[in-house]
Amino acid sequence: MFEEGCCCRFEQILLFFFLPEPAQKCKTGPVDLVFLIDSSRSVRPHEFETMRKFMIDIINTLDIGLNATRVGVVQYSSQVRTEFTLKTHARLSNIVKAINQIIPLAQGTMTGLAIRYMMNEAFTPEAGDRPKVPNVAVIVTDGRPQDRVAEVAAEAREKGIEIYAVGVARADMTSLRAMASPPFEDHVFLVESFDLIHQFGIQFQDKLCGVDLCLESDHGCEHICESTPGSYHCLCLPGYTVNDDGKTCAAIDLCAERKHNCEQLCVSSPGSFTCDCNKGYKLNNDKRTCSMIDYCSFGNHSCDHECVSVLNGYRCRCNEGYRLLEDSKTYMNMCNTVEHGCEYQCVSTPGSYHCICPEGQLLQDDGKSCGTCKSANIDLVLLIDGSKSVRPQNFELVKKFVNQVVDSLDVSPHGTRVGLVQYSSRVRTEFPLNMYHTADEIKAAVMKVEYMEKGTMTGLALKHMLENSFSEAEGARPLSRSIPRIGLVFTDGRSQDDITEYAKKAKEAGITMYAVGVGKAVEDELREIASEPVEKHFYYTTDFTAISTIAENLKLNVCPEESQGEIEVKDPCACESLVEFQQATMNSLEQVTQKHIL
Repeated sequence: MFEEGCCCRFEQILLFFFLPEPAQKCKTGPVDLVFLIDSSRSVRPHEFETMRKFMIDIINTLDIGLNATRVGVVQYSSQVRTEFTLKTHARLSNIVKAINQIIPLAQGTMTGLAIRYMMNEAFTPEAGDRPKVPNVAVIVTDGRPQDRVAEVAAEAREKGIEIYAVGVARADMTSLRAMASPPFEDHVFLVESFDLIHQFGIQFQDKLCGVDLCLESDHGCEHICESTPGSYHCLCLPGYTVNDDGKTCAAIDLCAERKHNCEQLCVSSPGSFTCDCNKGYKLNNDKRTCSMIDYCSFGNHSCDHECVSVLNGYRCRCNEGYRLLEDSKTYMNMCNTVEHGCEYQCVSTPGSYHCICPEGQLLQDDGKSCGTCKSANIDLVLLIDGSKSVRPQNFELVKKFVNQVVDSLDVSPHGTRVGLVQYSSRVRTEFPLNMYHTADEIKAAVMKVEYMEKGTMTGLALKHMLENSFSEAEGARPLSRSIPRIGLVFTDGRSQDDITEYAKKAKEAGITMYAVGVGKAVEDELREIASEPVEKHFYYTTDFTAISTIAENLKLNVCPEESQGEIEVKDPCACESLVEFQQATMNSLEQVTQKHIL
């Protein structure tokens, strides 16, 4: 007995001489601190007493109070029990007294159950947990948990609880790391015996009280370092996000992430954006959409007749019967100043003129005389651009353009057949060659066509025309009958796919190709689509309102004598021919008899 008493006394003397005196009270700010202590049967009584002293040594260095540091203690084995909550004691002496009165449970080691209990019961407003005050948990254990700890510990950390894991003797390092907060070198401690647990107490006091790691360490945070008891973490300025390294920051680019509603251009700034417009456009009051700048409205155009705003500028337009002079501001009527030679009528255009013919006749190759050739026997497929850039009001002009072309043709089942295809990001046959048999039917169908409003896949449209529209299944007549096949492509912009392959294949298949472009249409693409000679098969205008002029000038140059319609040659010896002859003879005799009677 005497020897045992001497031994205990000797340990106390060692602790008295080698442990530092209690540090100055912690003044860095309030903390809600909960001790979660293992009281399983493997913890011997004298070891449990060491844990008591460990807790008392730590709280002796803290500024205890309801408005300073609050302390709670939970012990666990196979079950979990709150010894006192964060709001139970407001004075250090009462906490020390309560710790000395704890009776060990002495059962199993259900550490996962204890962490969940601590999270759901100890750190709650009812138990005294305060909002916006750091939550710190110190878990002390001597063994391997008998249940799962990783998931529940991660959940506790996500709720903002900073966890220190202290293992003694037989404790499992893997389990300690699964419980503790990162970085592990600051939050995981493994000591060989309970006697050495005081070493952790000294380090913990420094972390909780004495050191602001943001001020006294090379934290490496690019923007903001935020201290927590014994640790720190990096934050970023508004508009930035922390990178995976946990230290550096990256600007949040809402434009690149397509988290904007700008119609044309998005200008990124960290965590924000502003909208802008392409050249020639201005930002509307909604700060999102754009409108073309109306240069005519500035009042400095000096046009003699009419000013027309165009992208990045304006142009002058004269009233009917006038042409634009060299100053680009006034017009003169060319039909009144030149020997135009038009057979029927001369029409003045800006800087030029053209001849037109009466209804039912077409302008001949000399550009002056009129003829009756109306391409009576062709298969015509029109490909019209229905992309978003056309705009609904202009699409209506396109449909009128199609109907003007139809008006110049002799539409009938045995004469000209007309098919219509609309394309954007996809291709849609509006009606095939064999659906309608009169011009009025076709024109009515054209006006009912609905605008698709997407991309510009001209190459896909040419492929569709070649493989489908000119098939016998859709009304194209057999190649053996030598009926001309005509394709007319109308577009207002650059194709989003390649046109080369199917433009070439269409012409190689014997299809005569016409290309009509408006606005932003690319001349090189139009020329690639058009048949030779390109000048007779390629048309372009800058303004949708001028496409009616193209329709008037467009002459589908396919009037060979052999394609002027299908002439039915009857066998004079056929029965039906004899009947017709007999009937005609009887009618003639009857007319002669009536004249004699009169």
